Amino acid sequence: MCTAESSVPFSTPTRNARLAAMPRYLIVRSFEVGEDQMPPVGRRSRELTETEFPEITWEHSHVVVDDEGLVRTYCVYEAPNEQVVRDHSSRLGRHTLDVLHEIAGDVTPADFPPV
Repeated sequence: MCTAESSVPFSTPTRNARLAAMPRYLIVRSFEVGEDQMPPVGRRSRELTETEFPEITWEHSHVVVDDEGLVRTYCVYEAPNEQVVRDHSSRLGRHTLDVLHEIAGDVTPADFPPV
C-alpha cells in the first residue's frame, strides 16, 4: 500500500508534470544501421511527425549503440493511440519495433521521501 509518507504509486504524475492531452508511449527500436547512419533516420522520423503524423509529439529519445555498432533507441512519444505509433514506425523503416508500451506515469527521486 502506498501512502503519502511511504512512497508514490508509479501511475501518479510528478508534481511538475504537465497533464498529457493524449497517451504517452515508450517505443524500443532496433535499427539496421550504425550510429553514423542515424542522422538521416532521425531527420526522417521528425519529417514524418511534422508532415504525415502531426498528431504525434516526439518528446525525446535515448540512444544505445551495441558492441557491433548497431543502434537501439528508447523513445517517448505522445500519440492518440498505439496504432498511430505503429503506422509511423512502419513508414520510418530500417528498424524493428521491439516494444511498445503505454506509459502509466513518471517518477523521479524527488517523488520519494529520503530514508
